[in-house]
This record gives sequence, structure tokens and C-alpha cells, in this order.
Amino acid sequence: MNSSTAFATVLVDELIRCGLREAVIAPGSRSAPLAMALHAASSSPAGAGLRLHVRIDERSASFLALGLAKASGRPVAVVCTSGTAAAHFHAAVIEADEAGVPLIVLTADRPPELRGTGANQTIDQVKLYGDAVRWSCEVGVPEERPGQVGYWRSLACRAWSLADGNGTAYPGPVHLNVPLREPLVPDGPEWLEPLAGRADDQPWTRVAVLPGPAAGLPAVELDWAERGVVVVGDGAADPAGAVRLAAEAGWPLLAEPSSGARFGSPALCAYEFLLDCAEFTGAHQPDVIVSAGRPGLTRGQLALLRGGAGRHVVLAQGPGRWSDPARTATDVAGRVTLRGAPAEPDRDGRPRSWLGSWIAADVAARAAADAVLADNAGVADTGGLADNGGLADGTALSEPMLARDVAAALPPGALLWVASSMPARDLDRHMAPRADLRVLASRGASGIDGMISSAIGAALAHQASGGTSAAALLGDLALLHDAPGLMLGPQEPRPDLCLIVVNNDGGGIFSTLEQAAFPDSFERLFGTPHGADVASLAAAAGLPYARLERAADVSAALAGSGLRLVEVRTDRGEGAKLRAAIMQACSAAVVAAM
Repeated sequence: MNSSTAFATVLVDELIRCGLREAVIAPGSRSAPLAMALHAASSSPAGAGLRLHVRIDERSASFLALGLAKASGRPVAVVCTSGTAAAHFHAAVIEADEAGVPLIVLTADRPPELRGTGANQTIDQVKLYGDAVRWSCEVGVPEERPGQVGYWRSLACRAWSLADGNGTAYPGPVHLNVPLREPLVPDGPEWLEPLAGRADDQPWTRVAVLPGPAAGLPAVELDWAERGVVVVGDGAADPAGAVRLAAEAGWPLLAEPSSGARFGSPALCAYEFLLDCAEFTGAHQPDVIVSAGRPGLTRGQLALLRGGAGRHVVLAQGPGRWSDPARTATDVAGRVTLRGAPAEPDRDGRPRSWLGSWIAADVAARAAADAVLADNAGVADTGGLADNGGLADGTALSEPMLARDVAAALPPGALLWVASSMPARDLDRHMAPRADLRVLASRGASGIDGMISSAIGAALAHQASGGTSAAALLGDLALLHDAPGLMLGPQEPRPDLCLIVVNNDGGGIFSTLEQAAFPDSFERLFGTPHGADVASLAAAAGLPYARLERAADVSAALAGSGLRLVEVRTDRGEGAKLRAAIMQACSAAVVAAM
């Protein structure tokens, strides 16, 4: 057995012993030993259920791995050949770093004697990803000499532990750069020493697992104050803990949909409209803010954090990792304990006046938003919830209504992947709180990259662990940006995933920003109309396609099976006018409710 094959066989076996269950490969020659070792392991009973995925595009491969790891919470390996292939992983590595997603990035490389010589497909891959990885290791060219097996197995265990975090650190990507010499396919006699690992399939190095990434951080004890707010963004270490804190304190819970904390009695649905209302925020400045995750989906959130609360406690995502975009944090802690919080509601059973005023304004804003949506759809106001499964009817399906109704129509235990641009913001403004829907997004760096592949990966992992159906809510640019992610080979695992694509022929979010006030340059620089035919793209990928026009048909579109694409066509300009009308109506309703 040659050195490259021996190394790959041992490394893959040790990663499986550590717990590897998903691996993604982008094809290439220099990475052949790793690819073939993963293929052999996935086909062997000793592979312990390893599932292999192959993608023709490295960027799609890396984001598929990211989606798998984000939904499963365990490291996923992703493999590529040398050269620019490794560079195409970079965006996913950055997102994984920011979002705390465990990835083991294996980049094959040319051996040292070929570097700096102009050799084909050779670039400098050493520490290619900079500080975006938890650890970067130049593995060294595998050699046929005693002691290599112990080194390789120890290396795999260290990579797994640092990616996983093991409860002591923030999870994230690690990078093993693997220079390999030819031959790159199995051949030759047996290796000079046994390749086997520890007995009973145990890892070479067992690393103790602690309770959680923020467990080592001390708690902050707060004197209870009535005027408090809990703000939870994507990536919170303990979403359920934030929900419990809000309930115990009687504080409004302002939780982004992908935070995992948008449920419970203090959770608000339309809080962004409250934060957009100057009269409301002027009268509702909090004395205490507790924030978790990475808040900052909207300007209103950031304005609240900048508002000068006397105490702002940030709940860390892990040691050395916390989000304070407004730079107003007074404390960073692992958790908060309250001193002197009164028992439950007032004696008459209603929420205390502070929380009650937020809830009343939220109810008013939600009713006003639903009324505008219903009017825009050409139907009578039903309070936002008609008798057909809780969804509005009508013929004019707008983007905000689509976000609201998709979130309402998905069954318990379902997964919703949402793109980072307008879909995430529409969902934030219109999704009713619910504990039985899992919402995920790439909100670490909030890029447009790899949305199709990430959603497919998340759905695969979600359903492998017993979850029900899945949907993704995306924009047309996100679809086109990762179109290769649709091109799955016939042997590739496919999830039950409905890809819902809002096609407004360009970058809809810019129509809501200041750039829209410059019509001479807007369409070409920001609107970027493309005229792409989504149905033809679905046909090219061999996917079922449907066009959705009525809110009444949302449930039917979601009720299908397999990987499929549903298009909703909208108009960017009309969408901007609709959102402005909703905001105006909500502000008026909030003021009236005060």
C-alpha cells in the first residue's frame, strides 16, 4: 500500500471513530486517496453509517457540508483537490467561523517539491483561510516509516475536537492541508506496520466533553427591573434559556426566527414594527437589555441596542465569542440570574404593565399588517387567519404574505431554511411565534453564497435525525448564485425539500434602501434584472417545478415530496410600496394602542 493511500485510509477510519457521519467530496485527481477512502468506508459495514455526498462544484460542496453540520450540530468533512478548488471553500469557511458551524476541511495539495515551480494546479494553500479556522495544519507528506499511524490518528482526533469545540470552545472549521505524492490510487504491498486503531473502535485520543460552550463563563446576577428586554439573534448558545429568562422576568422577547427562541408567551411577532415607531420607542426605552446570539437583522434592532440602557448583558456564544455590534455591552456572561423578580403576572392574571404594553402594541401591529396584506391580496380582512388552515386566500401573493403563510403552513417538526436577504426580514416581521418549527439561516456572515446547497444539507441532516418535511425560502439571486447546487447525480442522497423561490427579477432588498432614490443607476447597479427562466433551470436539473400564485395553494405546494422547486413571481417596486404601506399602517396602529 502506498503512503497516500495508507494515510487516507487511517485518517478516514479515525474520523469515523470520532463520530463522522457525513462527508462531502468535490472531484479531483490530487484528492483521489481521500475520496476513495471515504467511498470505501461509506460502502463498508465498518463505516458506521457514514453517508457520502459528491458535488461537481466546490462552492456547492462546501455549503452542502455547512448545511449538514449546522442542522446536525456535529462536524462534517469536506474534501477537494489542489489549486483554486480550495479557494472556492473559503466563503463557507468564513460562514462556519462566524456561525460556529463545525467543519473539517481537507484540501489536497501538491508536495513541497512542486510548489513555487509553476507546476500545474499548484498555489500556496498553507494557512489559506487565515484566522477563519479554529486550527490550520500542514499535515506533511505521508511517508513510509514507523510511527506515522499514531501521528495520523492523533491528528484526526485533534481536528475533530477543535472543530466540535467539545463543550470548552466555540465550534467551527478546521483546515488540514494534505500534500500527497503519486501514486494516488491503491497499489503496492502491505504497509510496514499495522494500520488498525484502538480496540473496540474507540478513538485514538478521547477528549472529555463538557456541558456547553458557555458553561465555563460565570453567571451575572441582575436586580430585577420591570423595564427589561430580551433580544435574541441567530446563533444563541442557549435559546431556551433566553425564553425562560424573558418569562421569569416578565420582559418582552424579541427573537429573530432563526434564533431558535421565537416561542413562549413573551415572544412577539411584529416587534420590528414597534421598533420602527418613534412614538413607541420613545416611551419604551428599557433599563435593562439582555441579548444573545448575533442580533442585527434590522436597523431597528441595532437602534434599540444603541439606545443607552443602563445595563446591557450579552450572553456569550462561547469563550471569547460574543456579539456586541452596538458596542454598548456592560457585561458578558454565560447566563443571567435574577434577584427580586416578582412571581408571574399581576394579581388579575394579566401581564405586568411593561410587558402588557409591548404585547398590546404587537397585537395591534400584527393585525394592521395582516389587514394590509389581505387588502393587497384582494380579500376581506380575516384578521390574518382564514378558515383554510390558518392562511389567507386571494390571488395576489406578496412576499411578506408568502413568508408568513409558509411559516404557518409547515407541519410540526419541520425545518425552514431562509435566505439572508429579504426572506429573512419578511419572516422576522410576519412569522407567528411557534416552538415546533426549526428555522435555520446563514446569518454568520449573511452572504448570498450556497443557499441551495446549504438548504439541501440542512434538510438531509434534519430528516436523518427524525425530522419531518423541509422547505427553503429563497430569492431569485440566491437561486442563481448556487444553481450548480441543483445538479445532483442520480446516486446522491436527496431530501424531502420544497425550494420556494421568490422571483422579482433582481435584488429586491435594494428597493427598500437608499440606493433606490437614484433611478439613473439603480437598475443596472443594484436592481440587476436577469430575465432568467426558473422553470427551464428546474428542467435542466431534472426537478419537479410548479408556479405558486395564490396563498390558498401554499399548503398544497408544501405537501409534495422529494426535492422540488416552486416559483413565486413578484414585482420589486410593488413590493417596496407594500412594505412601506404596512409600516405606515403598523405605526398608526401602535400609536393608537399606546
